[in-house]
Amino acid sequence: MPLHLKSPVPSGHVTAARADVTERVRAILDDVRAHGDDAVRRYSEKFDDWSPESFRLAPDEIRRIVSRVPDTVLDDIRFVQQQVRTFARAQRDALGDVEIETLPGVRLGHRHIPVSGAGAYVPGGRYPLTASAHMTIVTAKVAGVPRVAACTPPIRGEIPAATVAAMHLAGADEIHLLGGVQAVAALALGTESVEPVPMLAGPGNAYVAEAKRQLFGEVGIDLFAGPTEILVIADEHADPFVVAVDLLSQAEHGPDSPAVLVTTSEALGREVARHVERLLPGMPTRDFAAPAWRDHGEIVVADGLDEAFRIADSYASEHVEVLTENPRQALEKMRDYGALFLGEGTCVSYGDKVIGTNHVLPTRGAARYTGGLWVGKYLKTVTYQEVTDTASSALLGEVCGRAARVELFEGHARSGDVRAAKYGKGMLPWNEEGAA
Repeated sequence: MPLHLKSPVPSGHVTAARADVTERVRAILDDVRAHGDDAVRRYSEKFDDWSPESFRLAPDEIRRIVSRVPDTVLDDIRFVQQQVRTFARAQRDALGDVEIETLPGVRLGHRHIPVSGAGAYVPGGRYPLTASAHMTIVTAKVAGVPRVAACTPPIRGEIPAATVAAMHLAGADEIHLLGGVQAVAALALGTESVEPVPMLAGPGNAYVAEAKRQLFGEVGIDLFAGPTEILVIADEHADPFVVAVDLLSQAEHGPDSPAVLVTTSEALGREVARHVERLLPGMPTRDFAAPAWRDHGEIVVADGLDEAFRIADSYASEHVEVLTENPRQALEKMRDYGALFLGEGTCVSYGDKVIGTNHVLPTRGAARYTGGLWVGKYLKTVTYQEVTDTASSALLGEVCGRAARVELFEGHARSGDVRAAKYGKGMLPWNEEGAA
């Protein structure tokens, strides 16, 4: 049995708080649905104290904003976007169209078609997540999405210039200075001034996540997002100081962000705990990191690496860092994770900010059934079929007639019968004229 050196505080599932979020979001969506731009403006004034003449930035405004961003910041944005673009292009190149002939003259195929538009939400709030512009917009444009409408909130009444620059350089076709549920609602539902999109992507707070959940079905979404998660797998060869720093790097996202260590070494686990307690008081983001570690931090000691991998899979964590002697073992041993970070030279923060893989990843166990945002999320894989050989059509018609009648679908059966009769020179006993 694994040994728990530190366990999370029982949450009690804050059902009431979640119910309140659900109802508030539903009310805002209904209001925007009914009153369009007027509702969007009211909520922007209420929550962000922001009510410009137009929420959408004009091209000359974008140029002025970008010109205020330091060259070093712009160079870094371009560097990171190139990493994201390179990997996204490799993903797109791996997705080929298919056409095969299964019977003489029977051709079946599929094509990957980009959605006609996407809404990219780039959070502001406690952190202006500039990197989310790279992940949502660059990836969509590589996929071939012709229209990407991007939204980000003002921050304390100010325009987040670096975020606007990132959205612009990523290729956004529209940039709206608008945040929260009202932004997501405008993108998904459309208003007098915002054309709706068929898909939403990007992270956000609990209200934005709930809005995406409620809108799912009317529009597509990238995935359901919850608090950021990190799980580190470490053996006795790992550096406990590095482990502690990396755990806290993700705990700072918010007070509900789980940070979990699964280790084969009890001594290392205890040393990591000591480093965390020493480092926390000096962290500028301790207001978030400290409660996250206190309430959601865990240290689990496993009896060997195989058990460590099994335990890690049971969490299906968003980010899994493998700090072991042979980290690539995890590629063969594990299956349930959002993204793997292999070896001490790699860290989750690289994935969040610079390395090129997408940082929009599944949380709350969703890695059991889905991966994160990637080029394929913006593509619809659609099929087509064509039968040009009459003998093959006659054969398919005979089988279709029998198969459909097993299911009591007489209309379906007759569609098959017609082709079996016409191309096979048969009869139609259910037709008064007897022939096709």
